[in-house]
Amino acid sequence: MILYDLFPLLAGRFSQWEVHFRRAKSMGFDWIFLNPIQRTGASRSLYSVADYFAVNPLLLDPGQGMTDDDQVRRMTARAHGEGLRVMIDLVINHCAVDSPLTREHPDWFVRGQDGRVRNPSCVHNGETVVWCDLAQFDHRNTRDPEGLHGHFARVLEHLAGLGFDGFRCDAAYQVPSSLWRRLMGEVRARHPGVSFVAETLGCSAEETRETARAGFDFVFNSSKWWNYQDGWLMEGYNLVRDTSPSISFAESHDTPRLAEELNGNTNGLKQRYLFSALFSAGVMIPAGFEFAMRKPLHVADTTPADWSEGGADLRGFITSVNSVKREHPIFQEDGPTSFVPCANPNILLMRKSSTRSRAEALLILNKDMWSHQEFYTDRMRDLLPAGVPLRDVSPEYPLDEVHEPFHYALRPGQGIVLLASRP
Repeated sequence: MILYDLFPLLAGRFSQWEVHFRRAKSMGFDWIFLNPIQRTGASRSLYSVADYFAVNPLLLDPGQGMTDDDQVRRMTARAHGEGLRVMIDLVINHCAVDSPLTREHPDWFVRGQDGRVRNPSCVHNGETVVWCDLAQFDHRNTRDPEGLHGHFARVLEHLAGLGFDGFRCDAAYQVPSSLWRRLMGEVRARHPGVSFVAETLGCSAEETRETARAGFDFVFNSSKWWNYQDGWLMEGYNLVRDTSPSISFAESHDTPRLAEELNGNTNGLKQRYLFSALFSAGVMIPAGFEFAMRKPLHVADTTPADWSEGGADLRGFITSVNSVKREHPIFQEDGPTSFVPCANPNILLMRKSSTRSRAEALLILNKDMWSHQEFYTDRMRDLLPAGVPLRDVSPEYPLDEVHEPFHYALRPGQGIVLLASRP
């Protein structure tokens, strides 16, 4: 999956989305991911869904002479016409606290000792964060399990009928695996080929693996927060990769814009996207990353007026990286991967092997976004056991030949991507 997250509030009304579809396709993305498009509660947060079968009026085009659902179908059909599949956020851990469901089906919700609907929460940096605009569904202990299950089975069937090809399951690890197995089995029986991706950020690697075992096609990993040094990333990767492949991202709608974090350093933006794309089977960017946008996305306050193309234009680089990923299947799987020690601590060496072919790959990445860094080796085959000949498929400045000994001064943030084949 090469995912382009078209944030609905940034994109505006459905009739304005086709230009985004064409741009995503031209950069080599094959999926459009949409955050929730349903009608929201009073907080206006996209993730505070009040009605699962109604469309957010901010996205609809008045005077079209079409039903709301038909406007959605036309939007997904236009994406399909560009050769893109469409994934939508599926939020079943909670809904808007002011949703009619809390009154119509009180047994579906977790309640506190005072009898009030409980708000979901999480622990962030050692502090408990409570979302007061949300009501938490009681999937584990509800007195009406069939009613609650039936509601979400109808939601999934409705969305599939609107033309959606996949579902990004929000806070998937907070929903029982038994429910996911049942829902996914029912949907796949009626709609073969529909994909399910688990959002498992913020949980342990073991929790991620247990969630993946429910039958998800992909899980999201936390490589965005890796410092190119600590061991936790590879530990989690190896624990989960045999169960479900993963998707990396350099930024998301939940994070600050990377361009803002890096103070506009284009080398760092390229470095992070290249690593994300080659580390995992899948990769994702939110809309605007390609223009180094710096204003963060907000689930309630973002508007189309926030769209800006005034930063760096990374479309050419992203297109080249996506082409490397698409043309070389080794980068479409979570194969055996390791980080190889390097004499220069500012150089990251990542070796990747395919379990589906004889391909092996080596990424030589300059971790320094500001300065050139020297890389030297007498024998490249010590780093890539498949040996020579090596092909340089780097998205920028590829070499016609890779000689031994190999000496190269990597530009700030630059990555060299080498391929070989095992005997």
